[in-house]
Amino acid sequence: MDDDGSPAAARAAAVVGAGPAGLYALAALLRGEAFDRVDVYEAAPAPYGLVRYGVAPDHPKTRNISRVLARGLQQHQVRFLGNVSVGRDVTIDELRAAYDAVVVSTGMLGDRRLGIPGEELEGSLGASEMVAWYTGHPQARPIALPADLSAATVIGAGNVALDIARILVKDAATLRATSMPRHVVDVLAASTLTDVHLVARRGPAQAKFTSPELHELGALEGVDIIVDPDDLVLGPADEEAVATDRHARVTVDVCHEWSQRPATGARRRIHLHFWRRPVRIEGPGQVTAIELEATRSGDRPTLRLPTQLVVRAIGYHGSALPGLPFDEATGTVPSRDGRVVAGDDALPGVYVTGWLRRGPTGVIATNRGDANEVVESVLADVPTLPARRSDPDAVERLLADRDVRVVGWEDWLRLEAHEKAAGDAAGADPIVVHDLKTVIEVIEAAAG
Repeated sequence: MDDDGSPAAARAAAVVGAGPAGLYALAALLRGEAFDRVDVYEAAPAPYGLVRYGVAPDHPKTRNISRVLARGLQQHQVRFLGNVSVGRDVTIDELRAAYDAVVVSTGMLGDRRLGIPGEELEGSLGASEMVAWYTGHPQARPIALPADLSAATVIGAGNVALDIARILVKDAATLRATSMPRHVVDVLAASTLTDVHLVARRGPAQAKFTSPELHELGALEGVDIIVDPDDLVLGPADEEAVATDRHARVTVDVCHEWSQRPATGARRRIHLHFWRRPVRIEGPGQVTAIELEATRSGDRPTLRLPTQLVVRAIGYHGSALPGLPFDEATGTVPSRDGRVVAGDDALPGVYVTGWLRRGPTGVIATNRGDANEVVESVLADVPTLPARRSDPDAVERLLADRDVRVVGWEDWLRLEAHEKAAGDAAGADPIVVHDLKTVIEVIEAAAG
């Protein structure tokens, strides 16, 4: 009941983005019990965002967090609207008119650039492109590894860089047991790659690799890890980091162990280059080499590496969403306590959470605390939220008029069952269906 004793109008919220940030926000909204209906919009035809399309396929335990994230989507007052791109199929203003609150959590799909000559050459790409390809994102552009591929260079000192290096050198036979799309496995199986160069601007004490991923890299069969002992000489700042930060100490210790390993003559090798940064990518049209200059004082000459593939894994960068303010420098939507602000003024009823709010930092679980903070702001604002001009059903009518094939929750369950059956038949994890046309065909065939 409202304060005057009249029945309270039903409240509705929209969550834009069904990745971890959005689904943690959904869970918090449900706990708050302030909204009678919550609709979750997702550009992909499947939920879970980077859990499905960002976590490496050979990390099934991490991908299993989707089971927890799914709980909110299973509630009776929640609807999942997949294959709906906000900003293209429906606008932010149309959502604002139909919902009391709109929480945006679309994450970051783009990559930061190196800003060096040759970055535009064929064979130079961002980590998000590579990851989207090998996880089977429907919007991923096809990647054809160079026919003469012998060496690849991955720029970055985080887990995404490690994932890409590991996937490139791993025995493709082991990837057939994962969720990786079969066409990607086939491309990797045919690869002639022998060497991957992993390039870090700073030293091992500053690297963002986590211990499990480091140890996993070192345990790869048929792969030698090569580290120059000179790269592991610690300066005063490095020694302080090692003395005070367990993470830094483990990374340095692991790299020391690698540097002392005798070469086994393995068919593939991963070379770690610390204290280097790229300054030029060479090639007449296709990448042929990369130049790396030293970032630490000394007389180390510029290193020129023959390479046919360069992947920059130096961080993600957000993209502007029509209808929302955007800070191009940070790749984020400006906000205060999760409330979207344009200049000095808040946009009533519009909120942002996840990477689009704070930048690409933290792990999956970091989004839970972030989402809880933002939903606290939503719940505090409920009494003063502006009255909506239409209702959520109006958005569905708009999508129908625009011939948008919405993928609902039951549709997703049909696709999920198909992927599981395909995986069971192949003795593998559920195999991701990577193209939208097939997704829709699978769903409609299952629906009869």
